Amino acid sequence: MLIDINEKGMRKIKINWKKLLVLFATVFLVIQVAGSFFFYELAIKRGPKEFLQGNADLEVSEQSMDLYLNGDWLQWVRSQKFEPLQLTSRDGLQLSGYYLPASKPTNKLVILTHGYLGHAKQMGLFGQFYHNELNYNIFMPDARGHGKSEGDYYGFGWPDRLDLMDWTNLLVQKLGPQTEVAYHGLSMGAATVLMASGEEELPRQVKAIVADSPYQSVYQLFTYQMHRMFHLPAFPLLDGTSALTKVRAGYSFREASALKEVKKAAVPIFYIHGMGDTFVPAEMAEELYEQTSSDADIFLVPNANHGEAYALAGDTYKAKVNLFLDRYLK
Repeated sequence: MLIDINEKGMRKIKINWKKLLVLFATVFLVIQVAGSFFFYELAIKRGPKEFLQGNADLEVSEQSMDLYLNGDWLQWVRSQKFEPLQLTSRDGLQLSGYYLPASKPTNKLVILTHGYLGHAKQMGLFGQFYHNELNYNIFMPDARGHGKSEGDYYGFGWPDRLDLMDWTNLLVQKLGPQTEVAYHGLSMGAATVLMASGEEELPRQVKAIVADSPYQSVYQLFTYQMHRMFHLPAFPLLDGTSALTKVRAGYSFREASALKEVKKAAVPIFYIHGMGDTFVPAEMAEELYEQTSSDADIFLVPNANHGEAYALAGDTYKAKVNLFLDRYLK
């Protein structure tokens, strides 16, 4: 910006628009980069996530809380003699999981995939049902970045889908090619099983998928959360964070899409979602269901918040899952 004096002695301001635009662009870039690092640290990097503490969207009923904290499944998990299994991921991470054979010989296996910030044995809530009531072999892996598995970031299902297929192949080698596999995932775990559903290399032994509280894609999930929690538009911060995640964790938010995969899926899929879910709205599961190319069904549970369907509709939940699986696993 220049100040000039005209013939009458009055000052006239001359603006150097080129320099001003460069300044604005530099400031914007600094804010964009800083914001991208902030949101990467907030959501993607492994570690505690204080922003979720006290989040009203994750509040559940007393009935659900009692089941999660005091249910007999907790003692059941503690009393089982799980066989620890290890897997080296395609990118060199050491992954951990827990296998439990059925009480009576069977060729049925369920792989139970947990949610964001969870760990394998939390899926014992469902494992007890599969093991004791349906007589399945069960396997519960720690997703990368969770539990005892290595990884310094959370994959939100996309790199995890490859890990899931590799775990499946390892277990088929262990149990035999006649093994029939069901996937049952919760939240991020539901997105994981759906992201595997349309892959060409999905093992042929996978006969059915149960997806409880899934989201369509990481980009759509974060778009919703940024608006709801921070009152911010997705662009440009979310796109910047996605680019940073691609560099640091190997995936972008748009490519991490369950919706894209279910449009190609041949394996049957059963969707479950709470109609009172404000963290991952039921509309996300409904869109997935409508776009699924394979045989599909959906069960919406009134008043259930995120991941709460099993707690509020236990007997009906189990009956519908059993009925669905019986159609495809013999």
